[in-house]
Amino acid sequence: MTHSPLPRRRFLALGGVAAGAAIFAADPASATSAASNDRINLPGYAFTLGVASGDPTPDGVVLWTRLAPDPLAVDGLGGMPHRAVNVRWEVAEDERFRHIVRRGVHRATPDWAHSVHAEVHGLRPDRVYWYRFRVADQVSPVGRTRTAPRPGAALQSLTFAYASCQAYTDGYFTAYEHMAREDLDLVVHLGDYIYEGGGAGTIGRAHLPATETFSLTDYRIRYAQYKLDPALQAAHAAAPWVVAPDDHDVENNWAGDHSQPDTEPDQDPAVFRLRRAAAYQAYYENLPLRAASMPSGPEMQVYRRLRFGDLLQLDVLDTRRFRDQQLTDQSLRWDPKRQMLGAKQEAWLLAGLGASTARWNVLGNQIFVMEADHTDGEPETFGMDTWDGYAAARQRLFDGVARRHVENFIIITGDAHRSVAADLKLDFSEPRSRTIGTEFLGTSISSGGNGTDMDALGVTWLAENPHMRFHNSQRGYQVCHLGRHEMYTDYRVVPFVNAPNAPVSTRARVHVQSGRPGVAHVSA
Repeated sequence: MTHSPLPRRRFLALGGVAAGAAIFAADPASATSAASNDRINLPGYAFTLGVASGDPTPDGVVLWTRLAPDPLAVDGLGGMPHRAVNVRWEVAEDERFRHIVRRGVHRATPDWAHSVHAEVHGLRPDRVYWYRFRVADQVSPVGRTRTAPRPGAALQSLTFAYASCQAYTDGYFTAYEHMAREDLDLVVHLGDYIYEGGGAGTIGRAHLPATETFSLTDYRIRYAQYKLDPALQAAHAAAPWVVAPDDHDVENNWAGDHSQPDTEPDQDPAVFRLRRAAAYQAYYENLPLRAASMPSGPEMQVYRRLRFGDLLQLDVLDTRRFRDQQLTDQSLRWDPKRQMLGAKQEAWLLAGLGASTARWNVLGNQIFVMEADHTDGEPETFGMDTWDGYAAARQRLFDGVARRHVENFIIITGDAHRSVAADLKLDFSEPRSRTIGTEFLGTSISSGGNGTDMDALGVTWLAENPHMRFHNSQRGYQVCHLGRHEMYTDYRVVPFVNAPNAPVSTRARVHVQSGRPGVAHVSA
């Protein structure tokens, strides 16, 4: 089949309800129990945090909302009564819901902050749908989603955006306003959805609670604050998302069962696991994840694989939970025993890449993989939180990709608050070494403040790392366009984030040709 491009659409208005919204009709088996919940009295509008969809398959998608009439309530429960509530959902083929194709009821409980994760099945592949929720006499904003193409379907094109790092105190989420207007099949979020620290910043967007988050209540309030942002709600409502956490979703620079090394080096891992359990639960409660990713205490299934016809295999990684603790001595970074992904995830990834029949094999990865010497001249210095601190694990991955002859190997990455397009070398110490793929490092939505086109670190990186082919340190997001013979990534940037209403522009377009690993060329 041929993948037809999405129609250009208007910016989704998230404050209202679709015109002509009818009273929901649940299926007969659940109508009685649902009707009793229609009489619930709520202190305000329940859908203040918007709607979202995620992890699309050829026959369905997960639909998300969270009931929160008082979203910043100090107990973290959003102003909801301490009882389970039935939430009705509908999926339609049109925005006005004249042609409803699926409906159901999801039981939202106080144990999970009245979040809804409705897993819908029975939809048609590669199809745009609209969805909405209802509780009592209230109807949610309308969201727009899309199912994945059926396995092996011959696609001509596919377009997705990816983003990361949205510090509320550092800037406005204007980039998401522009992303919501893009013509996207999918959005991939690579972590740092929230920031765990306290602080007021300088632009009038102080964190709530005002101190660092540790408890489940703290994290719930912080997520509610972020999700009240209308630009973020718009981007969620415009396309399905695939998400994975990074460090700030729990705590800066955590690794495995170890907390942040530079501030709490002696913290009992059991204490940190309690914090991670709280952070994971709040993450799940506030994002469109399937039940397969529902956390159990401090454990959560993050890594997973999604397929889109014959064009894309997307492997979402977990680069935090299974890694060894960060080094303080970079001379040990080639220790072959050190793990980034853990043995099980590493074997799963390489087996999946070796068996892939997709044209493009993309890893959704939290921290950059390419080597990045941070110092002009000698000696070389490397960051220990990135894959540079786990050089032997990176080499195992690259050797495995090379042995399996993985075609069109692409890595998309967040975390660094700057953009780089780089060739992935089998041996970074030798510029003439074989190139096995391409990494697209993407900048932040707002973290780090306004940014600039080029900074001192960017100058050093380009001078010291010949495999880097493009650099920029402004804020924004990236849009990847996949085709049969070429893919290209548009680096979309905003000139400022310390005030609203910034325009967006494409700083560069970076091309990769099918069958020829590495950056083909960069155009302004």
